[in-house]
Amino acid sequence: MAKEYDVVVIGAGPGGMTAALYAARSNLRVVMLDRGIYGGQMNNTAAIENYPGFTDVLGPELGEKMYATAEQAGVEYAYGEVSSIEDHGATKLIHTDEDDYEAKAVVLATGAEHRKVGVPGEEEYSGRGVSYCAVCDGAFFKGQPLAVIGGGDSAVEEGLYLAQLSPDVHVLHRRDQLRAQKVLQDRAFANDHMHFVWNTQLQSIDGDGKKVTGVTYKDKVTGEEKQIAVGGVFIYVGITPMTAAFKNLPILDDQGWIITDDHMRTKVPGVFAVGDARQKDLRQITTAVGEGGLAGQQVYHYIQELGDKVSATQAHA
Repeated sequence: MAKEYDVVVIGAGPGGMTAALYAARSNLRVVMLDRGIYGGQMNNTAAIENYPGFTDVLGPELGEKMYATAEQAGVEYAYGEVSSIEDHGATKLIHTDEDDYEAKAVVLATGAEHRKVGVPGEEEYSGRGVSYCAVCDGAFFKGQPLAVIGGGDSAVEEGLYLAQLSPDVHVLHRRDQLRAQKVLQDRAFANDHMHFVWNTQLQSIDGDGKKVTGVTYKDKVTGEEKQIAVGGVFIYVGITPMTAAFKNLPILDDQGWIITDDHMRTKVPGVFAVGDARQKDLRQITTAVGEGGLAGQQVYHYIQELGDKVSATQAHA
């Protein structure tokens, strides 16, 4: 038998926890599902300095505070990896590897994950010089030489951001030209702080056991191995939405991002989405929290309208 709730929130990052909080405060019975511990990518962030109200807070600490607020409001929490969702109109059936859940509304907050380059040192120095977000971590490396790995829009945009903080931003790209939009390329080439290293194959991210000290790459033309001394490495070789479980629903674009309107509603009535899995530009804790609050309220209105429709149908029966 499926466990019954008003709302199932899939994903317990900042967007999911906020959506669950707002829905629970509207007197709805809410369960939040995640395949791991609550907090999402905040758990992998050593310090957060750009979240309003906190000048310096550890990522896991902020996750704990958000979870405590949701739990106090009555949100339940359960482990489980979602495999699929069935749309039954007025209800949705959520299948996980642990249990099945039935709800009137679902909020998708599964996030996205950065693609890894898979070289020695990447995992070892993650959070200690290796980053996938310049806006999040760039200020920690102010004044230090930095490396950016990639040549698309994100790599160039984040490189330009880092060039405000560092006099030497080395952009390593595996081809002999960038893939970014021309307007971004023009800005980057005109920036004296940005230096481009073409035809590279990253070999390793080097460190002293505590932090990053440089990168080693292979020149694909000459075959020669070279090193650059840097204090931080920012990797932008793509980002993948964690939405495989929702492929049967008509809510994804051709790259797997969830499409919503300004009210966080998808094309399927009763299915909402927030956070990094959405098709959007800025993926930050602040944007996820804002979307979560909006989704939580929209869920309440949707369930109220659903109840009105059911009552009207029963009255005419």
